[in-house]
Amino acid sequence: MYTTIDSFIRAWDNDAAGMQRVMDTLTDASLKQEVSPHDRTLGRVAWHIVYTIYEMMEKSGLTLAGAIEEAPVPETAEVIALAYRKANESLADALRQQWSDTSLQEEVNLYGEPWTKAIVLNVLIHHQIHHRGQMTVLMRQAGLRVPGVFGPSREEWSTFGVEAPSV
Repeated sequence: MYTTIDSFIRAWDNDAAGMQRVMDTLTDASLKQEVSPHDRTLGRVAWHIVYTIYEMMEKSGLTLAGAIEEAPVPETAEVIALAYRKANESLADALRQQWSDTSLQEEVNLYGEPWTKAIVLNVLIHHQIHHRGQMTVLMRQAGLRVPGVFGPSREEWSTFGVEAPSV
């Protein structure tokens, strides 16, 4: 659990750098990739991640610059990747200006439940990790090269001069 704004921002910045690499890899054509007609497309999942940064933080009393609408999903991957980059910049700035380490223990009503602001930050980062996993599967199905996030991806092992570990 996060006890300081700086500890969250360090963790978020590390995770967001990997997420930005994933966002930057998307192509316009890949945004339509889906597992089935009943599930979110790759573009919808990517946009959901961006939108949730604004939505969850706003519900927690944090005002971020450059709020966006949930629908429709942008038609270009570049717009989604840029929006993600702006959300990250806005998040760190807003946290430093509007919250303090002691405010992390304050409770807010989120989705009908009392959460501390520290829990909100924890859920935000785990939400992103959860959906990034979905995105990487959809990216492979769309024929994209998946970038490494917490270590090299299968395609990146060759840059280290070794073969990817076998299954």
